[in-house]
Amino acid sequence: MPNFPFTTEFPWPAPAKLNLFLHVIGRRADGYHNLQTVFQFLDFGDSLFFVPRGDGVIRRTDGPADIPEDQDLVVRAAHALKSASGAGLGADIAVTKRIPMGGGLGGGSSDAATTLVALNRLWNIGLTIDELATIGLKLGADVPVFVRGLAAWAEGVGEHLRPLNLPEPYYLVVTPPVAVSTGEIFSAPELPRASEPITAEAFLGGEGQNDCEAVTCARYPLVREALDWLRQFGPARMSGTGASVFLACPSRAEARGLQDQVPKGWHSFVAAGLNQSPLGTLA
Repeated sequence: MPNFPFTTEFPWPAPAKLNLFLHVIGRRADGYHNLQTVFQFLDFGDSLFFVPRGDGVIRRTDGPADIPEDQDLVVRAAHALKSASGAGLGADIAVTKRIPMGGGLGGGSSDAATTLVALNRLWNIGLTIDELATIGLKLGADVPVFVRGLAAWAEGVGEHLRPLNLPEPYYLVVTPPVAVSTGEIFSAPELPRASEPITAEAFLGGEGQNDCEAVTCARYPLVREALDWLRQFGPARMSGTGASVFLACPSRAEARGLQDQVPKGWHSFVAAGLNQSPLGTLA
């Protein structure tokens, strides 16, 4: 627990994540896919600000203009927590976006998880992390890992999580000017859906790839261009369904040196990999 009071100016962190690999094992009867992946957090992300209200109203006072308020996962998460807990309070919520949208970095899911954790504290509800993760799963498959706040081996749709102790390198993350639709990629007929399962130990030994990469690159040529550019410098990969691609670097200085060469018009940032989310210390 932090030893300082939360104020309306306190920025609640919503970190980005990387999928260090992503295998599609099969398609389920409900249309979702069984996956294997590894999540790791970054010390880069969005910031959320909360002002509790006594009248039960939930409002987004600032956030991405191209996402309607009633469709924003932040607002949906607040309503889901209120409904599940019976809390009679509300909140004004402001979101400072830094994570590129449509990049496969988990921005919406992370924002939703931060909303659940923050309002659980600010409304003094007292739900457990397991209970918050259960609520989060109904909002999106990636929300539970952000709620739990530990780098993890994940299976199922991403909800079966086992913490992993991973190296924490610096990453150069590059996002070309395109937003990839996760739904489009997972519904693509050409998506491979029969990867052989591997073990976490096999991944740690160097196995694993991103099964979505070929589909995304064919449908979004700028993602292929970004991968090809970054692979000049090492074994770059795509996160999730893209569009963001990343490369692990031995030092922040080396990552920043490569960042200086990123083609104009592409978004980029350098961040450290984290095995514990900054949100985890506040849950």
